[in-house]
Amino acid sequence: MKVLIVEDERSMAAEMESFLKKAYLCDLAYTAKQGLEKMEENQYDFILLDLGLPDKDGLHLLQEAKKNCPDASYIILTARGHLEDRVKGLDLGADDYLPKPFSLLELQSRMQAVARRKFGFNDAVVAIGAFRVDLNKRTVVFGKEEVELSRKEFDLLSYLLLHKNRPLTRMQLSEHIWGNFSDDDYDSNYIDVHIKNIRKKLSAYSSVEWLQTIRSVGYKIKTEG
Repeated sequence: MKVLIVEDERSMAAEMESFLKKAYLCDLAYTAKQGLEKMEENQYDFILLDLGLPDKDGLHLLQEAKKNCPDASYIILTARGHLEDRVKGLDLGADDYLPKPFSLLELQSRMQAVARRKFGFNDAVVAIGAFRVDLNKRTVVFGKEEVELSRKEFDLLSYLLLHKNRPLTRMQLSEHIWGNFSDDDYDSNYIDVHIKNIRKKLSAYSSVEWLQTIRSVGYKIKTEG
């Protein structure tokens, strides 16, 4: 998943990027202008937005951001303690509000909770076929045995799972797992190889008929629910 961090305190921005890049693709912006430029170039799954930006109030930026990235989830990060700011941010479409100072673990937990709500999961542990996928711990378990997937393999599997029953193109998957590809650099084989590896590893334990190839398009996870 792709995350844009809009934060003018560079040390804090760097800390968030360093922590979150273990599980997300992260871009940084230190001003509202830079943030909007990033949003015009990319689509993000999460936008972490500081309200106290030097060139524009974060609440005004939130209004503009919703036009450029309407499908993103927004978490407001701010030292402001006023209830009206929090209420206004949520009314403008923010998904959550985290006052500074905050723990990076709490930030990650809030992001995971927002993602689960957005995609209709009530629990961090999701059953798929004979497997249980823990979106927080980033593990796949069959019975009592953990299936060893690489970071990119888990990212790919979990992204398909979050979008269950929806076909995703190879380009969509590539952009969200590896970042943007130029037309010259794009190679759908990246995705095909990783899907093949996921199937091989999981099918050693149980059938993975739910992981489907959509001819000439890409892949999807098909579930009954």
